[in-house]
Amino acid sequence: MGSGQVTDWQGKHVTVAGLGVSGVPAAKALHGLGAKVTVVNDGDDARAREQAAELEALGVTVRLGDGDTLPDSTELIVTAPGWKPDKPLFAAADAAGVPVWGDVELAWRLRKPGAADWLAVTGTNGKTTTVQMLASILEAAGLRTAAVGNIGVSLLDAVLGDEEYDVLAVELSSYQLHWAPSLRAHSAAVLNLAPDHLDWHGSMEAYAKDKGRIYEGNRVACVYNTADKATEDLVREADVEEGCRAIGFTLGTPGPSQLGVVEGLLVDRAFVENRQKNAQELAEVADVKPAAPHNVANALAAAALARAYGVPANAVRDGLRNFTPDAHRIAHVADVDGVAYVDDSKATNTHAAQASLAAYDSVVWIAGGLAKGATFDELVAGAAGRLRGAVLIGRDRALIREALARHAPEVPVVDLERTDTGAMLQAVQEARRLARPGDTVLLAPACASMDMFANYNKRGDAFAQAVREFGA
Repeated sequence: MGSGQVTDWQGKHVTVAGLGVSGVPAAKALHGLGAKVTVVNDGDDARAREQAAELEALGVTVRLGDGDTLPDSTELIVTAPGWKPDKPLFAAADAAGVPVWGDVELAWRLRKPGAADWLAVTGTNGKTTTVQMLASILEAAGLRTAAVGNIGVSLLDAVLGDEEYDVLAVELSSYQLHWAPSLRAHSAAVLNLAPDHLDWHGSMEAYAKDKGRIYEGNRVACVYNTADKATEDLVREADVEEGCRAIGFTLGTPGPSQLGVVEGLLVDRAFVENRQKNAQELAEVADVKPAAPHNVANALAAAALARAYGVPANAVRDGLRNFTPDAHRIAHVADVDGVAYVDDSKATNTHAAQASLAAYDSVVWIAGGLAKGATFDELVAGAAGRLRGAVLIGRDRALIREALARHAPEVPVVDLERTDTGAMLQAVQEARRLARPGDTVLLAPACASMDMFANYNKRGDAFAQAVREFGA
């Protein structure tokens, strides 16, 4: 099970760690290739039993309620990306000399000869939007493509399915990259780097190292964010193919080998003849929806990867115009009495909330939830001048309240204890009371949602519903 393609899976003993979104397709794919598959799973709930029954009907062995013991004669583990590296199962694998791959690694190894190139994107925030923009641009250029990976479309399905692609737009999380040692993309981008998932990686250094794996072996371009030096450092440290270039993106005027913004236009000074003197107009800032600064940065990163693949300028413009962002990403819900209500429930960490707050001049901020070990001083200090007021919800709201007391003591704060389904309606009512015409009431929680809601989608839906209730 070395670094090359495994062509003969017949009779190989493979353990799949975790059911879930990636485990079930991995188990089915390996079983279909003739491997002897055992699935191990920590949980033993109704959903797990349902998935287990489906796999057992095919002839796959499933062990529920024990994800820590290494099954006998295992030759390879394929793990769900979320399983932490310090699990006993992986220590046992290490001691037995058994390699561990993630679902992305498995998909990479199972590619057919002459398969589609991968244009890969990672970063703390903006990955999904950037990958969707990239796929839209590639489509506008007439290429057969799909947005896949951490975005909900299984890479295994894309690689093993009947549909033939020219190029794939691939979203990769730090977890997936950790378990994908032999991945080599055509070109890749790290959009930004901020503390996140440190409970999983153990340290910021380990988190950054896993993100940086996306640049390993790149052939054409390593795309980085000039405003985030950590992303450029990862490019410098990467071992890439001869001739691969470092390409920066900036919200300012681009230098040579960069994409940037000049007088309301997105321009390319990287993939043009004589880049010392020339720039190619790609699109208008107004073609980016919404044209908030961090989203323009996403568009530039997508454009850089597309241009690295040889896409013409007009396809960048058409692709950005055709693109519609997913729900709960700085989505304008309504204007009521001169106040705009904006749902950015997807801002589940401080870095995303910071970008969101920077898009508006005067904000009544609805924030709080599960902090996941984050601190809020830097976020609040940076946004203090924009805050008309703050309404705090969720389990870890005290951390934000204390940061507001330290860095924005004059900003009025409403602290809501209730965590029932009516809490969001009350939060919106309190925000409405604090807001003045011209303000934006912004749901940018800077926290995860699971203390009060099933996910960030449900949290955003509750906000939009509350706005509509009194807007009516």
